[in-house]
Amino acid sequence: MKLNLTFREALNLALMREMECDASVFVYGLDVQDHKRIFGSTKGLVEKFGPERCFGTPLSEEAMTGVALGAALSGLRPVHIHIRADFMLLAMNQITNMISNLRYMSGGRLKIPLVIRAVIGRGWGQSAQHSKSLHSVFAHLPGLKVVLPTTPQDAYSLLRAAIRDENPVIFMEHRWLYDVEGEVKDEEIISLGIVGLRRSGHDLSVLTTSWMTVEALKAGEVLEKRGINIEVIDVRTVSPLEEQPLVDSVNKTRHCIVADYDWSYCGFGAELAAMISHQCFSTLKKPVERLGFAHAPCPTTRPLENLFYPSAVTIIRTVEKMLELEEMDLSGEEFYTYEKNFKGPF
Repeated sequence: MKLNLTFREALNLALMREMECDASVFVYGLDVQDHKRIFGSTKGLVEKFGPERCFGTPLSEEAMTGVALGAALSGLRPVHIHIRADFMLLAMNQITNMISNLRYMSGGRLKIPLVIRAVIGRGWGQSAQHSKSLHSVFAHLPGLKVVLPTTPQDAYSLLRAAIRDENPVIFMEHRWLYDVEGEVKDEEIISLGIVGLRRSGHDLSVLTTSWMTVEALKAGEVLEKRGINIEVIDVRTVSPLEEQPLVDSVNKTRHCIVADYDWSYCGFGAELAAMISHQCFSTLKKPVERLGFAHAPCPTTRPLENLFYPSAVTIIRTVEKMLELEEMDLSGEEFYTYEKNFKGPF
């Protein structure tokens, strides 16, 4: 069955489906039950499954995350929701020293089937304490799987796959994606660790995470007007990482931009660029270019935000530089429109 859903509706349907087919799945976290229902993604769950399987919690990240670990070890499949990834740092003892390690330390005898959903990204002046991504931090830890869906289909399929996985999964959702609409195949489950080809091209490869996929597709649309075709590959799962399709793309185009939705310095983009540089050394015509957040705390005002965050314009200008093209006139293009659908922080 094919449905046309928003990203938020796709998340909601994925939770519904998994809770219907497996009584061990439950959803909890701060404000999960309130009237806004985590951007609408938990709408209808408490009414259908009751407060035992969908409930709110106190504001105590360490304790809430410990509940997820204990429940997973006891045979349940918790989906724990953090409204903002920034405050997952308050649960790093549980995540770093317990959740990521226990399956390895038990020789595989213990299963840790838990999902932590976390909201990332910019909104209206989210500033330094409410705008982090941190996927490179979590991907750095062996034992964690880290997922960044971009499309409604990915939101649906990858969340269902994450819930079914026997290992802990960090599932990171950009807040501007919730109103993105797209076709969702109800029966399609995408395995974790598979990249997604978003746009075919032959002039340059852009390897993306999360919101940078949206920006890269816009850049591709604009560049096509002057005959430049970029290939956009959405990494989707930064841990585990499917390397071969990325290498094949860069070997084809011989140019690569890594557009990561995080700080560039010591980030996942650096890891990806190093891998491409090593495996495609003989075919690359230019060094890999990395795009990411400026190495500073996130500012609050919109003009400074537009300097802090890379965008479609940043990608276009980088493509022009790498291919030695003159800068095209962008005055007739519309950028920075995505936040118009953003209704608030919850």
